[in-house]
Amino acid sequence: MKPAGTLHLIPVGLGASVPALWLPQAAQELASRLTTYIAENAKTARAFLKLIGTVSPLQEITIHTLDNKVDAQRMRAWLKPLMEGGEIGLVSEAGCPAVADPGAKVVAVAHAMGIRVAPWVGPSSILLSLMASGLDGQRFAFHGYAPVDPAARAQQLKTWEIDSHKYEQTQILIETPYRNDAMFQALKQALKGSTRLCIARSLTTHDELIQTHSVADWKTQPAPDLAKKPTIFLFLAGR
Repeated sequence: MKPAGTLHLIPVGLGASVPALWLPQAAQELASRLTTYIAENAKTARAFLKLIGTVSPLQEITIHTLDNKVDAQRMRAWLKPLMEGGEIGLVSEAGCPAVADPGAKVVAVAHAMGIRVAPWVGPSSILLSLMASGLDGQRFAFHGYAPVDPAARAQQLKTWEIDSHKYEQTQILIETPYRNDAMFQALKQALKGSTRLCIARSLTTHDELIQTHSVADWKTQPAPDLAKKPTIFLFLAGR
């Protein structure tokens, strides 16, 4: 019996910048020679492959689309060839696959099938923003999205601030880019003045902005331009 093949977890860029700035050469070389991929968005995956270059013609590369309708049975069918060896790549819309990303479901199926999973080094907006924030990097929690309803959002932010104070824990969240300005205003209104808030925008691109100030200080200066730009929000309650 042949040993099982490998599911490679390959990060993609967070924005418009050259691959050499965010993906090691070995990972680029691997990605360029794979002929089968699983991707949240086939168009994004093709753009990534076009950027790094491929050994096989792009039209000959199979890309399985991981949308909301894909169940575990379909994922097993995609991964079944790996039971006889070979390699398949998994990519996200941006950053590291399977981190705040539906690719985690594919990875879980791969483990259940006894398939080797190989993570490759590349950009994670969550970790990059935490690294650069100056907030607590020992204890942190990533929450994904806050509620859209203003009242529920304000209450959730206050609850996370209580947890931040209780556990000395950095709180990390994201927002749909067109709602970034509303989230920034909500954070300023809901959090205490002593809480430190970091805004990390467009990481690894020419438009990158990373700033950390107390909420009280944020209220005294012009708001950063966050409209339609990928942004991570981090905060740590004052002691």
